[in-house]
Amino acid sequence: MSVTNNVDTSENYDAQQTVEEIEGGDRKAPSANIEADYEASKKFSVSEIDRTEEGAAAAAAATAPQHEMPEPNIATSSPDTTGNPDDYKEMAADLGSARSNTSNVSDDLVKKALEKGTAAD
Repeated sequence: MSVTNNVDTSENYDAQQTVEEIEGGDRKAPSANIEADYEASKKFSVSEIDRTEEGAAAAAAATAPQHEMPEPNIATSSPDTTGNPDDYKEMAADLGSARSNTSNVSDDLVKKALEKGTAAD
């Protein structure tokens, strides 16, 4: 013979019994003061150590970036839409020099690209 413990049944029974006691006036209904609870919770949102300089230094160290980020190269000029291939060659050369470490674009490849496409007027 095995005895099973059905938690759902006991929880439901306890909840039902509580409801009946409240309805019968034997027990006071629970109340919640949300504003007071919220204000009280603010005390626990930051630990005591975090309110000190030592805690601020620890937080800064924990959230500091692990690697240095390079500054982005931002284009300072915009191309003219004249359709002149020389403008695009110059722009491609500028991009090639800016990305010299990461790009394997050759002058021949740029020439082929310029031959295949033309700018829309």
